[in-house]
Amino acid sequence: MSTLKELLKDIPVDWKTFGDYIDYVQPTKYLVNSKNYNDDYKTPVLTAGKTFILGYSDEKNGIFPASKTPVIIFDDFTTANKWVDFDFKAKSSAMKILMPKDDTNIVLKYFYYWLSSLSSELADGDHKRQWISNFSLKLFPIPYPNDPQKSLTIQQEIVRVLDDLSEQNKTLTSALTQEIEQRKKQYEYYREALFHLKGKEFDIKLLGDENIGKFTRGSGLQKKDFTESGVGCIHYGQVYTYYNTYAYETKSFVSVEFAKNARKAKTGDLVIATTSENDEDVCKAVTWLGEKDIAVSSDACFYSHKLNPKYVAYYFQTEQFQKQKRRYITGTKVRRVNVNDLEKITIPISILIEQERIVSLLDQFNETTINIVASLENEIDLRNKQYEYYRNLLLNFPKI
Repeated sequence: MSTLKELLKDIPVDWKTFGDYIDYVQPTKYLVNSKNYNDDYKTPVLTAGKTFILGYSDEKNGIFPASKTPVIIFDDFTTANKWVDFDFKAKSSAMKILMPKDDTNIVLKYFYYWLSSLSSELADGDHKRQWISNFSLKLFPIPYPNDPQKSLTIQQEIVRVLDDLSEQNKTLTSALTQEIEQRKKQYEYYREALFHLKGKEFDIKLLGDENIGKFTRGSGLQKKDFTESGVGCIHYGQVYTYYNTYAYETKSFVSVEFAKNARKAKTGDLVIATTSENDEDVCKAVTWLGEKDIAVSSDACFYSHKLNPKYVAYYFQTEQFQKQKRRYITGTKVRRVNVNDLEKITIPISILIEQERIVSLLDQFNETTINIVASLENEIDLRNKQYEYYRNLLLNFPKI
């Protein structure tokens, strides 16, 4: 790094617009026709935005040969960009394929790294689309503008160093990500084992058994009904975007007047989201452990029961519960499970002292896992920031 910094010291730089050096085409000729994606197929399908590979297609014609000439995929809705050095089909004509203009002294990957160093915020500071004709007016630095060969040498050396740094960062973050997944799987293994049926330790009961518990649908609470303070409430979408296994305080509130007519969950009740856009989030649940009753929105329900509150919450996270849930999911774009079907799902019930033992163990496992995962995620964040620091340092040419 120090050698390269010395190499870059006091070199002449000219700032040019993107459009002077970079051309683009829309991938009209390379659009995928089939929606039949399968990981066993060979042809990657790229899409606009921050998603990289949408899936794999079995189509063999109209493939862009990026393995021979790498390109940058650019989306002028989000200004996201991707380096692509493999053959692909395109999902959308909204994305642009960037490549060097003929007879220009530019190393495309040097330009890619510069593009990646820019702020991800849109140029206008709002959510309007950044047409590439406007975005191409941005400036980027060309070292030794009057000496093409020297310019290419400098660009290639910067790319070499950043490739090395990128690969090192990728290797480290990949290992940390795998460790996170292993920790989560380890926790899930112990959770499943604790609810596993063993002889007569558990009685199998229906959730809807009147001696066990009762489901109550939420009432017509919408986000527009939220107030700064008042009576606590849980909106169904918050169950899978904000809350974890249990909660003592609510994120949102409704007025006292509104709460008078709302259906409310009591301490120990389980609040369940019965609607979502995906199967995973349907029936996500949070146990309410706060002192006061809270309003619950429609598209959610709450379960009042005679069991240990956390015991029920942890059970709703198990594969044992998820497997039963899946058979009752209905809908296409919006996925839901009816309260009447929730009543048909079984739960293994042990004596209260055993429920408390299971909860105590899972609380310990859960807290340990959360702390370890948070530490690993922080390490990944630090590694990425370190990489970005050195990348930006290398590309920190004096402005005009």
